[in-house]
Amino acid sequence: MKILVTGGDGQLGRSLRKCAVNYPDHAFTFIDINDLDLTDPVKTVAYVTGLMPGILINCAAYTAVDKAEEDSALAMNVNAEVPGKLAWICSGQGIKLIHISTDYVFDGKSYMPYSEDDPCNPASAYAKSKYEGEREILRHNVSGIIIRTSWLYSEYGHNFVKTILAKGIELGNLRVVYDQIGGPTYAGDLAKTLIELIPRLSDSEKMEIFNYANEGAVSWYDFAKAIIDIGGIDCKIQPVGTIDYPTPAARPPYSVFNKTKIRERFGIEIPYWRDSLKVCIRNLKSL
Repeated sequence: MKILVTGGDGQLGRSLRKCAVNYPDHAFTFIDINDLDLTDPVKTVAYVTGLMPGILINCAAYTAVDKAEEDSALAMNVNAEVPGKLAWICSGQGIKLIHISTDYVFDGKSYMPYSEDDPCNPASAYAKSKYEGEREILRHNVSGIIIRTSWLYSEYGHNFVKTILAKGIELGNLRVVYDQIGGPTYAGDLAKTLIELIPRLSDSEKMEIFNYANEGAVSWYDFAKAIIDIGGIDCKIQPVGTIDYPTPAARPPYSVFNKTKIRERFGIEIPYWRDSLKVCIRNLKSL
């Protein structure tokens, strides 16, 4: 299978690169903004139709959640218009599309794990752009899946785990929000899952949405405590409320996923969040 991965230099893209070596039957091509500006529709059509992959995994996204509040037009372009154009290309060429979305499509006002069919109510510019990206894709008769994920972290780029490790060593005392609950997702686990799902995707023209995060639920405070503990760092973590830590963009106070659908449909096992966190921190220490 020939597989094109956009956003190849991001957290998930780099995790897919690392994972891809274990799947020699697939031919991967990884691209990022320096290789192709996806906001240029003419160049994007030419590139994708020239390569003609069997699968396109779209990891490209505008992910600066707070900055999106003042840069909403660019966020909407990258997170909504680009996925719509990719879906249109894939539909016309018979290419399956795997698109990565987010827990932010929910407002977090529920206190039951969100299923794929629960109503969306995005509460920030970033969230709205990602939700519109889903809607744009679903407008087209394209085969594939949309994977919603949450609290993504890895050995690469900027993320919560690396920030807590670095700031914990530097400052020795951190304040972390305790009243936002979600599901951490190790990008290495998601990457492996995406590749293993490829041969199981049906040829049906129906695009479906699935939730994926590591098993379990945790607050940012408890997540930070676990990072410090597993990292062996001498640092005190103080819990603070969201009201005491204002940000330009609203965050869902509760964004835990119900993952029954992806487990039952594809028969996958999803690792527990703390076990995967140990793997990531061990890998970071070996770098």
